[in-house]
Amino acid sequence: MKLSTRSKLAGEGGIAVIFIVLAIIGAILWYLYSTKASTDRAAREYGHDIINRFIVNHDRSMLETELSPDMKLRNPPSARDYMIQRVTQLGAPEQPIQIEDNVTFDSYFFQPHGFFTAHLNYPGQGLILQIAVSHPETKWQVDDITGPAPAPRTQ
Repeated sequence: MKLSTRSKLAGEGGIAVIFIVLAIIGAILWYLYSTKASTDRAAREYGHDIINRFIVNHDRSMLETELSPDMKLRNPPSARDYMIQRVTQLGAPEQPIQIEDNVTFDSYFFQPHGFFTAHLNYPGQGLILQIAVSHPETKWQVDDITGPAPAPRTQ
């Protein structure tokens, strides 16, 4: 009689261990997916903010604080001054700015990259600005800025 009682207790303990392991795996997956969703949201907010600071506010300090080290090497201070001078001459585009955004991850949950294309409508011309951002270590950074360049003509 005592032997069958022990085997029932051992079976119940095994089920408890399996339940605990499944709960831990579920918590880890929930954490990864929620972190990915918040990172995606943060990337989109950052990209839109950078476009606004650059195109609408003509914020020169943004180029000093937000560019990646590689981007700073490729664009010395004189080139950054020219970029700001160029967008300042254009003025502010029509609002709201239409922005296409695409956020990807190198691995499924880690190493995010954002690619943003802003369609800028100025009087008499349409321009396109493309910005690439990433979050390699501690903060978001701008990896590349292309444009503003003339928008392709649609026929």
